[in-house]
Amino acid sequence: MRGEFIVLLGPSGSGKSTLLNILGGLDVPSTGQVIFEGQDLSAASEAELTAYRRRHVGFVFKFYNLIPSLMVRENVALVTDIVAGAMPVDEAVDRVGLTPRRNHFPAQLSGGEQQRVAIARAIVKRPAVLLRDEPTGALDYQTGKLVLEVIARINVELGMTAIVITHNAAIAGMADRVVYLGDGTVQRIERNARKVTPSELAW
Repeated sequence: MRGEFIVLLGPSGSGKSTLLNILGGLDVPSTGQVIFEGQDLSAASEAELTAYRRRHVGFVFKFYNLIPSLMVRENVALVTDIVAGAMPVDEAVDRVGLTPRRNHFPAQLSGGEQQRVAIARAIVKRPAVLLRDEPTGALDYQTGKLVLEVIARINVELGMTAIVITHNAAIAGMADRVVYLGDGTVQRIERNARKVTPSELAW
């Protein structure tokens, strides 16, 4: 449902990244359907998938793909020319807590700050869906929790559906729903009766 926080959980090779790519319109399923607001993405043309990605999906990949020669706000501004109704760049930067660093280059930022730049770039176009691959994978404990707090706040404040894939089972506590994958299939789906905050997580 729109606005949910969904965690895709499973070991390496379970199909998490493949599912995320399908949900993001980067791949199409060999069987089954993917429906977004009445549109069957599994039967969409390449042009239709490109339009879907451009208008509705914000990606944050494991490698943040920041442009080294551009400052924070310039990296975020890159995508604003390809969509209508983008939020102001400085608002996106502020939402990830990087206003004091907005005129810094990626090399001047920590790994957690670079990830937050990538999140700002993903949300500036106001997508319906925010997709994040392994948000805590390369970060220390405290920095990982800070990034999760940013994602959780954006999920609530902007009403974006956040879909996060992880090996980190602790993150499942933040989710509305947890999708457990194994051997390329969905093993089960569980709904949390109570969502924990990032500050309550421990791993």
